[in-house]
Amino acid sequence: MQRFACRLAAVSLILFAMDGVFAQENLEQKIAEQQKVADESQARKAAGEPAINAARMAAKEKATAFSTLKLELNKAEASIKEIDGKLPKLQEAVKKASEERAKAETELAAFTKAALEAKGKDTEQAEADKVKTASEKLVATTKALDDALKAVQPIEVALAASKKIVAEQPAKIKAAEAAVAAFQPEIEAAEAAFAALTKEAVTRQIDLETSLVAAGRLVSFAKQVAPIFSERCLACHNARTAKGRLNMESFANLMKGGESGPSVVASNPGESLLQSMIEDHSMPKDADPLLPEQIAIIKKWIETGARLDAGVAATSTLITIMPKLVQPMPPESYRVAVPVMALAFSPDGTLLATSGYREVLLWNPADGQLVRRIKNLAERPHDLEFNADGTVLAVAAGTPGQMGEVKLFNVADGTLLADLFTTDDEVFSVAYSPDGTRLAAACADRSVRLFDVASRKQQKLIEDHADWVMDLAWSPDGKKIVTASRDKTCKVFDSVTGESQATFNGHGQPVFGVGFLPDGASVASSGRDNRIRVWNAADAKQAREIVLGGEVFHLTMQADGTAFSGCADKFARQHNLTSGAEVKKFGPQADWVYAAAYHAGSKRVASGSHDGEVRIWNYDDGKELLKFIAAPGITQPIAAK
Repeated sequence: MQRFACRLAAVSLILFAMDGVFAQENLEQKIAEQQKVADESQARKAAGEPAINAARMAAKEKATAFSTLKLELNKAEASIKEIDGKLPKLQEAVKKASEERAKAETELAAFTKAALEAKGKDTEQAEADKVKTASEKLVATTKALDDALKAVQPIEVALAASKKIVAEQPAKIKAAEAAVAAFQPEIEAAEAAFAALTKEAVTRQIDLETSLVAAGRLVSFAKQVAPIFSERCLACHNARTAKGRLNMESFANLMKGGESGPSVVASNPGESLLQSMIEDHSMPKDADPLLPEQIAIIKKWIETGARLDAGVAATSTLITIMPKLVQPMPPESYRVAVPVMALAFSPDGTLLATSGYREVLLWNPADGQLVRRIKNLAERPHDLEFNADGTVLAVAAGTPGQMGEVKLFNVADGTLLADLFTTDDEVFSVAYSPDGTRLAAACADRSVRLFDVASRKQQKLIEDHADWVMDLAWSPDGKKIVTASRDKTCKVFDSVTGESQATFNGHGQPVFGVGFLPDGASVASSGRDNRIRVWNAADAKQAREIVLGGEVFHLTMQADGTAFSGCADKFARQHNLTSGAEVKKFGPQADWVYAAAYHAGSKRVASGSHDGEVRIWNYDDGKELLKFIAAPGITQPIAAK
């Protein structure tokens, strides 16, 4: 029996080994088949390139012809306008020169006749001298007339040519425009056909690369290498610092190398400076060396060609191509409170959302009891906004110097609905458009990003500030965006084109909060200068300023033309922005008040401070109703006496 068991075990080991061999053989066969399919797809794409290039060239030629005709018409119209200003003076000069020449001719004829009559008389010489002078004058006036004609003739020719263009060009433009329109279906069809070929080629290459990675014959830059570089290298090798002039924010920048030459030599780790420096632990400098398995991954990536994954843009930042990782969990029970950077009432007033550490906390504002924890967030949630029906919560968050994100969560159960985007530094503000169809985000990378809520696709990237964009807001009609920045300015942008329309620099200090007044024509902003400033959105001229006792943080605008604000003087306030008068004052709290929110239906005001405390106030009489520390585990709601 024991011998049978041993034989059975031996057979099992053989079968297990055979399974491994068969699995490897199957994988190799699969790779061979995928390689063939990928090559065929690439060949079809290459075969389609002449057609798309020809179509693009034809489209470009037609568009160029159309734009050239329009440009010629514009120039002709401008030329006519310019000539119309010059020609009368030149024609007047010709007329005057002609008259002077005619006068000189008449004088010469008269003097010549007089000279003939004076022959043999005492006045003969005098009359001859007059003839000589008159002849010289005729020569001079003739030259003056010639010069005047030479000056006017080219202008008249140019005028005639311009008038001809103005007369003929509209018909040519119309024909060229029709040619462009007629060709549009053809170029769109060609682009669609080539896009399909490209997509197929990329898809087949991705399939092949996935199998090659599984077989250990390839390393994914995006999935395996980029996370290592992002975590261990970017702190010293980014666009702002770039030690050794090596920027590792993207594959393209990495492959450019630094001041010592190429950092990576494909297929040759021994000649790759990057590999040598991580192996001898000179990189990362003044930090723990990379783990042996991390070094091995990078080495194998270089050995297998230092390739970029199919379908990934070489210029994309590492943070945007890495796998979306689930963020670390927040502490089950907080040991210390964290600052309340943001808070917001749900539309029905039954929930109060506050920022936590790697989470957003939903509270019952009536009793301060914790309702739900929304997790999977970066370290610092900076801004929160419910959608119109209160079912979705948009969160802007970030981990300083590492990443920023905007996520959408289901309020009912805290599940993640959408991970809109990730960037390489914090995101400070998020705002729904008035109609709820668009979402805007303000980022530490100096950008403003606009998204379509339904498709969750980015519509516009605006990069016009010189420093962090701290806050933003929509105009009441949704046609404009206003921003507040650490570069000490506010800017108004067209929300469709992204074009800058006005810049306000009245604060002279970093600006933290901003919002449109209900009329859409005025803006209120607040900042480190201890002021709320109201200014005109069209020309950025200041209308009034409101002085407070400390730095003024995020503004919460109201439909009645007032705004709630939090201040470093430990008070939350409501101001009438039209008159500048203080309407209500809530506090003091024990520390800086970062955020304030108001729910009109329940007549409650909420304020959150640096020490982690949230207070709920009765709007009508300003009395405190409740206070609690917004941190699970150490939260004890305290009803006001």
